[in-house]
Amino acid sequence: MTVSSEAFLDENHDWPTHGSYEYTAYYHSRKEVVSFDDFAAQGRSPRYDFAVIGAGPIGAALAYKLAVDWPQRRILVVEKNWAEPDRIVGELMQPSGCQAMERLGLRMVFNDIGSVPVHGYYISYRGRSLYVPYMRKEDGRQLRGVSFHHGRLVMNLRAACKAQSNITCVEGSVVELLGKTDSMGQQQQVNGVRVAAARASDDKSVDVTAQLTFVCDGIMSQFRKRLNNQAIETISHFCGLVLEHEPVQSDEYFSGPTGTTDHILRAEASGGNVLPMPHNGNVLLDGVGPVLLYQMSERETRVLADIPGSQLPSEASGQLRAVLRDSLARAAPKHISPGLHAALLSALDDSRRIRCIGSKFVPAVANKVDGAVWIGDALNVRHPLTGGGMTIGLWDVVLLTDLLQEQPDLNMRQITAKWQWQRRPRALVVNVLSVALHALFAAETKELALLREACFDYLGRGSYFTMQPSGFLSGLLPNPLLLLFHFFSVAFLAVYLRISNSSVSYPGDSLPIRFYSAFYTLFVAARVILPVIWQELRP
Repeated sequence: MTVSSEAFLDENHDWPTHGSYEYTAYYHSRKEVVSFDDFAAQGRSPRYDFAVIGAGPIGAALAYKLAVDWPQRRILVVEKNWAEPDRIVGELMQPSGCQAMERLGLRMVFNDIGSVPVHGYYISYRGRSLYVPYMRKEDGRQLRGVSFHHGRLVMNLRAACKAQSNITCVEGSVVELLGKTDSMGQQQQVNGVRVAAARASDDKSVDVTAQLTFVCDGIMSQFRKRLNNQAIETISHFCGLVLEHEPVQSDEYFSGPTGTTDHILRAEASGGNVLPMPHNGNVLLDGVGPVLLYQMSERETRVLADIPGSQLPSEASGQLRAVLRDSLARAAPKHISPGLHAALLSALDDSRRIRCIGSKFVPAVANKVDGAVWIGDALNVRHPLTGGGMTIGLWDVVLLTDLLQEQPDLNMRQITAKWQWQRRPRALVVNVLSVALHALFAAETKELALLREACFDYLGRGSYFTMQPSGFLSGLLPNPLLLLFHFFSVAFLAVYLRISNSSVSYPGDSLPIRFYSAFYTLFVAARVILPVIWQELRP
């Protein structure tokens, strides 16, 4: 893959984005992938040590780590389609997720796919803006994340799997978990999987015996209900567009005098790049819901426009495009960002089909199934607003594979109990923050709008008011009590703004009414965050 010279103006020294990748030769290779027909033609019931369902980011990373840690063990990976996937989320890796990749031996996985270093977040609200950089290392250097085309990262991870001699890659579909279920359909024990063709035209299938099965089939997991049969509610929808632009020509947009990204929002400044802050996540809060922009390459930016509510407006009637046009125009006002305003509306007009994905929250539950582990989005889903899904999934892989190494006898009751305890702090912080921030940023009531304003003011105060919340966003500060402290600090700031009549989002009224509404806002804040924390703590 050819990378433009401008890309080298900003390199991520911790997790390189522009070097070579040792498994590049396997990126497009199909000879290591076994078709279902060839797999079934073996004429016997295959036996494997580990079976991995799904070769997305989490399944592929897990399979690779298992293969490296257990070179004498046979590993089966079943994936419906080994071609490059095309998704509109899972395109930004937080610094903590990059750390997990390094722990898994995949530090170079961002190379050779046109990925872009990410320094932090630019946030705009009511004509004001602030910058939230990622945290620094002990040596003073700033940690960075990475953004990319989702499918290209997945193919690099799959390439690492295909290069391992003890991994069998099968193109097919797991249609059943073999083992015992109770009268309610809940899985009690798993001893293998039933594999069929991805697009089965008959009842032909192969039963595979496995000592341990890993369910990694993602957000649309067909086996999640075997572990967790709770009803899942859609919180909102993200609608995705692609913005095409010129790359930034000067490194002044990446390294400012303060050591963080230091930009000036000028429409003509960046030579055709209309993003407020290139090589950063850009969060615009004045739309119908939050609008996110992050680069997938030097010339392409993903636009995700959030539409709150469980029901998506109809595209056939034109209602969806009308809502999106209003949201994008409000998020990037013409009098403030004329270039971005025009580019967003042009991207909407040029899109033949608007791709949307429902945003859900699925708390993890205790894994009491012998012989199987649910991991990644198959276990636990959060709102994609904060880009923390892959971070949690990859750290799940790190912690689980470390425990498997410590207990080679594979006493899974002990391993999963310890794993669920170890994963909880980081998962709780990232998951709770994603749901709570969406509630504030979507702001469907006056009280939530007041909390959104207070959150923006709080983040703009600098010092630990900015950097510790940055640690929560990036997954680098997995401290639930500290998260609770900062969230209610924002809530009390909202109380002050209301009582003092300093709020622009909830102004006016007499002093007694302001007192009442201020403390009702505190109640609303508690109602936003405490139920989510309780759901995360239940396992």
